[in-house]
Amino acid sequence: MTDDEKKRRDPGGRLRPALGALSGVLAGCAALAVAELVAGWVRPQAGPVIAVGGAAIDRTPTAVKSWAIRNFGTDDKLVLQLGILAVLALFALALGVLALRHRRSGSAGVLLFGAVGAVAAIGRPDSTGLTDAPPSAAGAVAGAVLLYFLAGRLEFRESAPGGAGGTEGEASPRPGWDRRGFVLAASAAAVASAGAGALGRVLNGSSGRDAVASRADLVLPAPGSPAPAVPKGARLRLPGVSPFTTPNQDFYRVDTALVVPKVDATAWRLRIHGRGVARPVTLTFDDLLRRELIERDITLTCVSNEVGGPYVGNAGWTGVRLADLLAECGVRPPSGGGPADQLVARSVDGMTIGSPVEDVMDGRDALLAVGMNGEPLPFAHGFPVRMVVPGLYGYVSACKWIEDIELTTFDAYDPYWVKRDWARRAPIKTQSRIDTPKPFARPRTGTVMVAGVAWAQHRGIDRVEVRVDDGPWQQARLAAEDSRDTWRQWSFPWQATKGGHTLTVRATDRTGAVQTAERARTVPDGASGRHSVVVTVD
Repeated sequence: MTDDEKKRRDPGGRLRPALGALSGVLAGCAALAVAELVAGWVRPQAGPVIAVGGAAIDRTPTAVKSWAIRNFGTDDKLVLQLGILAVLALFALALGVLALRHRRSGSAGVLLFGAVGAVAAIGRPDSTGLTDAPPSAAGAVAGAVLLYFLAGRLEFRESAPGGAGGTEGEASPRPGWDRRGFVLAASAAAVASAGAGALGRVLNGSSGRDAVASRADLVLPAPGSPAPAVPKGARLRLPGVSPFTTPNQDFYRVDTALVVPKVDATAWRLRIHGRGVARPVTLTFDDLLRRELIERDITLTCVSNEVGGPYVGNAGWTGVRLADLLAECGVRPPSGGGPADQLVARSVDGMTIGSPVEDVMDGRDALLAVGMNGEPLPFAHGFPVRMVVPGLYGYVSACKWIEDIELTTFDAYDPYWVKRDWARRAPIKTQSRIDTPKPFARPRTGTVMVAGVAWAQHRGIDRVEVRVDDGPWQQARLAAEDSRDTWRQWSFPWQATKGGHTLTVRATDRTGAVQTAERARTVPDGASGRHSVVVTVD
């Protein structure tokens, strides 16, 4: 029978393409829901969306990653996951329409989706092996079976139960497709998928129960070397200026983890090994807490921070001196004859970060941090242990959820970001930022307080200057310095006149180097240039 004949004999068949597409979407939802449910028993990172998303992050060109961070900020991961779901939805729509004509081909497409998810899951750096494949595989089988069944209910039949216009008791129902069967099956599938997805989320949420308990039960020992009191006058407390200490909930987060690792502190281990390590060691969390803890205020900066950007923050960090640990293991810096010039830190999620051994052991307060602003590290910032090294951008120093330290050389190994066109070494550049007034603000004539922050970690800020339009550079008032490893707030009382104006700031560090005017993007070793804002004075 031709398609035209089917349409004449079954006028309601015009709905079949739309219902076929709906079948694909329902099958896709069922696949994701079952995968989420199984991932709850395996581990959240094995779910197909997380696994495919992680693989996409690893393979995304550096320029695209920088664009995403610049435009979406810390929401870049959410945008990525929504993008993956949108692509899957389109894929599911197409498979649903295909299944109307070729049921097996449509179902095979769903199985292909599952295969992609399984391969992505077992190929992740933090994969536990083949045990990460079942979530995607189980979801794909569920989705394929459902699509095959729903497409069958939409097939044209000479005698269709509950068909087009047939009344109960008719001996010869009209030809068409099984409306009643499709509606019942689709409704049941939607309810079952919602239930499976909800249960999966509950299981995934409880998967870090031991980690949450270990953090809740943790009371950090008092530091043997507490941070010096913040000097009077270091906190300007001007409206619109970033606070001297960044609250934990406001501290920037830039990493590749789609699911924040939740590590049980009681089960955590750190291995130190590699070239020049005379005495390799594996440490527990309690081993760290039994050592002398030090507390220091340190400003961290992400290399993805554009000029004037938000990815910089200051916090009080508590931890153990990394240099002392390395020395006890027999490690010597290159200047002392050590064979290793790179320290490669590995995270539980597979991230690798390479730091210069010389910098870590040159006397600066490089830490294995266990606390942030007086409390255990938040999960999003590396609980139970992370690295903090003053003066280096995060991608070459700030390994979160650390579990392994290997001593090697820059020639022998390229960490994650170096493989993606970032520089091997990246000291933080001297930078300053105008926090107030905001761009395109409309202040009134008279005294307008221009203020912000400046940083040059491990060198310190010596001077900040402000320029109005093309006028001369005028010195701003610096807040008191806490340490050379923290940012400094600054302010400048501007006598504003009517009209449009451009305000520009520059800083000079303790070495005498002036913040350059030459603009450079973040790749390969951090942005440079001077921050400016345009305002209109009323």
